[in-house]
Formats: sequence, structure tokens, C-alpha cells
Amino acid sequence: MNLSGNQRRMYLLALALMVIAVALACAWSLWRGPVDAASSSGDRGAEPSDRPIGTPAPDDAQTGASPAGASAESASKVSTIVYYQDNYGYLVPVMCSVPMEDGIAKATLNLMVQSVGNDMQAARLGLRTVLPENTRIDLDISNGLARIDLSKEVLDMADAAAESNMISAIVQTLTEFDSVDRVEFLIDGQKRDTLTHGTKVSGAFTRGDINLESAEPTLSLSACAPVTLYFPADSGAVIVPVTRMVYSKPDINTAVMELAKGPTRQDMLESVVPAGCGLIDVKVEDGVAKLNFTGEFVNLVQNSDGGRMALKALVLTCTQFEGIRSVEIYVDGQKYDAAQGELGVPSFMNVADSIVYDYIQTQSAMLFDFE
Repeated sequence: MNLSGNQRRMYLLALALMVIAVALACAWSLWRGPVDAASSSGDRGAEPSDRPIGTPAPDDAQTGASPAGASAESASKVSTIVYYQDNYGYLVPVMCSVPMEDGIAKATLNLMVQSVGNDMQAARLGLRTVLPENTRIDLDISNGLARIDLSKEVLDMADAAAESNMISAIVQTLTEFDSVDRVEFLIDGQKRDTLTHGTKVSGAFTRGDINLESAEPTLSLSACAPVTLYFPADSGAVIVPVTRMVYSKPDINTAVMELAKGPTRQDMLESVVPAGCGLIDVKVEDGVAKLNFTGEFVNLVQNSDGGRMALKALVLTCTQFEGIRSVEIYVDGQKYDAAQGELGVPSFMNVADSIVYDYIQTQSAMLFDFE
């Protein structure tokens, strides 16, 4: 990237302003806490699930426990999984570190309500909140059932897609907690069958398929099974989980084959393998998934991030299956050198602090990459 002296100064100024904005967002979040209202006592003691999407069993930090010798500051934090949406309406789970408090499930939901502080937090991740401004939340959790009462603001959503995303995000968020397996909704204290644009809110909701791709008209859903694939967002900042219906057995072989086909909407998500690259075979030996691609795979390094996000998506897709602990990649039968540990299994698909750090690193690298 060639920049003149003035352009370089302007780019440095923009980067500095972005860093300051991120710092202010963090300071604001720490000052105001994760919620504006007091937490409900009904979800007291709820802890994040030890089985978040696409991850192995979490460490102590993910469940809120503090390792021996941790600082007082670390001990006062807990990791929780917040569901945002991107500019195309895909739900994106992000692991965020928030102050420890009673009623952490309600506190997590309140992070998803549109407000100055929450929107700043979401924007620095390139994402958006899913609940309308001023929405009030009451929550009670008992015997695996979360009863949530949303205020009347949720009746003013823009359309059915926004309503559906909101309901799905709430259910996905709450069922990340071990104490919740079902969710029931009240709207302004009353039971309703649907929201304004027809989205169902009656009955008990269980965890469902996330970002389900639109089925082809000729596809018989009764003969299909869902498989979860992971793709980098077009922003290159986050990984998006997508559910695809397939006729084949939804195992690692099918998942990698479908991943190699790419997303159905390539204007919204990025492909994991380079154009023209084919999958030769998939083998699993002693918990290691060995993926063999054609020679075009080496073009992955031409991605703006050197292929880091694509490799992460590939690892997440493989390690979701029981017994798969790691991934090795081969190109025309020769082991591929991923370098710098890009094939390591991530603690979670999207971690808030890492997203911001990686963005700053990428922009800095672009700034000083002169020819």
C-alpha cells in the first residue's frame, strides 16, 4: 500500500482516534456496568454453559471461576456469551468479559438492548444490538425454564426479520447457561401468540439451529439433516456460524465438503478455501482430522489476514464433532505449514477483546506495509 506523507499522517490520526474510541467504550462499559436496572433475583447463580457453540469444554475464566493467584480485578470478571447481529442479519455469538454480579443471565440480555453504551460496545466489534431501545427485561429461571417478560417496546420492531432475530438471539443466549434448556415469553406482562409482524412467541422455545440457510424449493426438509459450518464475515473481524441442511450424514466429511463449497451468499460471507481449490479427502486418526486439499489451497496466504480467519473457521467446523481434538492440513498429500499456531483450537469462535486487538493489528500492518 503506497501512501503519501499527508495520507500517512491522516491514516495515523484516524487509527489513533479509533484506538481512543475503543478505550472510551471500555471505560464507559466498566463505569456503567452491564445493565441499567437492578438484576432479577430469579436467575441468581446462573453460570455460562460449559458447552458453548463450536468450543471444547471452557476453562475457569469462561465459567466465572478464578484460577489460584488471579488478581482481584480478574476475579471480579466473568465471561458470558452475547448474541449480536451483523449488517446482514446473521446472529453472531461473542464472548465478552463483564463484571461479576448476581443475575448474570439478565445482565447478559441487557447488553443486547440498544443504548449508547451497548451500541458502542457492539460497534467496536463491527456488530449491532438486537433488542430495541428502552426495552425492560424481567427474568425468572426455575427447573430449566427461563420465563422472560419483555416490555412493549418489542412490539415496534421494523419487520418480521428483526423480530425473529431478536427472539432467536434471546433463546440462544439463555440456553448458553447450564440452568436453562427452555424459554417462555411474556410481552408487557401478557401472553401473546405472535408479535406485531407475526413472529411466534407462544409456547416453550428450545435451542435451535442458528442462521439457518434458506432451503431450495426442491429440498425435502424431512429427508435432510442440519450441519453447522463456520465462515468469516465479510468484514474479516468475526466468525459466523451457519446451519446448512444436507442429504448426507452430518459428519466431519460432509461438513468439510460443504465448507469447501463456500457460503450460499458470498456477498455476505467469505469462502474458507481459495477459488478453484478442491477437497481430496478427509481422514481422522487418533482424534486428529487430516484434511487434504488440492494445490490451490496455498493461495490462502493472499488473504488480507494471511488466511488466519479462514483457518480458524476450518478448525471450528472440524472440532465441533466429538472426538476431534485437532486439525492437520495437507496440500496434494504434503503437510501444510500453517505457521504461528493458526491451526490451534480457539477458546471460542469470537472473543471481544481479541476482535478489537486483531483489528488494530491488521490496520497497523496495512499502514506500514509500504512497497
